[in-house]
Order: sequence, then C-alpha cells, then structure tokens
Amino acid sequence: MTLNKKWLLSLSLALFIALLTACGNDEGSGGDSENNEEASQQEESSENSESNQEGEGSSQEGEGSEQAQMPEPNLEGVPEVVATVNGEEIKKEEFTRTYESQFQRSAMQSQMSGQEVDQEQLKQQTAEGLVGQELLVQEANDRGLEATEEEVNERITELVESNQGVESKEQFFSTIEEQQGMNEEQVRSQLQTQIKVDKLLAEENGDLEPTEEELKKAYDEAKAAQEESGGGQEMPSYEEAKPTLKQQLTQQKESQAYQTLVEKLREDADVKVNL
Repeated sequence: MTLNKKWLLSLSLALFIALLTACGNDEGSGGDSENNEEASQQEESSENSESNQEGEGSSQEGEGSEQAQMPEPNLEGVPEVVATVNGEEIKKEEFTRTYESQFQRSAMQSQMSGQEVDQEQLKQQTAEGLVGQELLVQEANDRGLEATEEEVNERITELVESNQGVESKEQFFSTIEEQQGMNEEQVRSQLQTQIKVDKLLAEENGDLEPTEEELKKAYDEAKAAQEESGGGQEMPSYEEAKPTLKQQLTQQKESQAYQTLVEKLREDADVKVNL
C-alpha cells in the first residue's frame, strides 16, 4: 500500500522545500502546475509499469534491468551541521531524511526525461529549503503562533481520510514509518511545524484560496492552449476541472508567498550553509 503522494511529500517537507525553491528556478507559475501534474502522472505510470513487469519472463528482465535501475543518493561529504540559521543548527540527520525524499522524486522524473539528477544542485536546493523552513518556524515562534494537539490530531484525521486503503491512525503511522522512515513522534513534530507555518502564512498574506475569477481565467487559458496544440483529448468541463485547478492555483500562491516571506526574513538573518 502506497500513501497518497501529495501527503507523503508534505509530511517529509519535500513539497514544502520544492515550493520554496520553485520560484527561483522556473520562469512562470502556469508551467509549474502543468509540469507537476505531468510529473505525478509519470511517477504513477512508472510505478504501474514496474508492477506489471514483476510477472514477466527473465528475458525481458534482462533487457530492461539497466534502464529500470534507480540511482542512489550520494550523501558523501555532507557535514554533521549542514547549516546554521540565527544560531540554530540544521543537522545532517534532518537533511538526509529530506534529501532522500527529494532525490527519490527527482530520480523518478529523471527516468522519464532521460536526464541525470544533478545531486550537487539538489543538495543545495534541499539545504536552502531547510533554511527557509527554519526561518519561517523561527518567525512563527517569535509571533507566538502555536499548533495545539487538537489541531495536530485534526490534521492526522484529514490525512487518514485522504488516503484510500488507510483505515486507522495506527495503520497510517506504520505506513509512514515503512515508506518514509519517520516514527509517530517525528510525524507529529512535522505537522506541528506545518500548522505553525500555515498560520504564519495566513497572518502575512490572508486567504490564499483562488477566486472564482482566477479559476475561470486559468480554465480558459488551459482550454485555449489545448485547442492551439491540437490535442486529441477532449477538455473537461469547468466544473469537472475546477477541483484540480483550485489545487494547482493554491500551490502556486503558496509557492510565491513562501518565497517572498523567506526572502524578506533572510535579509536580516544570520545564515551559514556548510555544503
């Protein structure tokens, strides 16, 4: 059983870090959503393909073994203290857990594109993402923002209900530990961090939910782009596409808000990255 990718990445803060680095690496936000959706579909196709190949004959296994082999994350030379942020240390253990999640995602995408993962660049992005996370957490703490146990439990309930095949909190935590190497205490700690950062973001930017006007504009642009490309697939109706568009636009707004606030906080911060 594999938990919903969106929540897994969220729990490992890989999505959080991807959001923090996305604005600096991409030219436009519209392309980000399409690329992320396409990457997710490619990951699912890759997983389905691997499952289908398990029962095939040895001749086919030999033929595709090299192509199917996943690269390994290279953590050689990573220092015990990856970075310091206003005197707070980001340790190798935290960096390793986050980097391995990011690397797994990037490696799956690289198999689709045929491009090798630039691990040095990915390490820098991961470190910068963790620095950004620490800056936001420190700011949330300075403002007295808290994540109560009740709020954490509510978020866990949402996670359980969002993953088909997960029937209890106990099963959820055991699956997270199996797939992400995070025990219940670590998961709860990550969720506390996210809830505090969510509150900080809301306090700083207000409601980031896209308006009906923004959703309709995004739909019209996507429809026009599909018609221009001459794609054979029929465009779903606005109402059918609305939930996906809402998720994508919300992620774009979060990305921009995260990056803007991190840049603002970093101007006056004492940050040292040791990679």
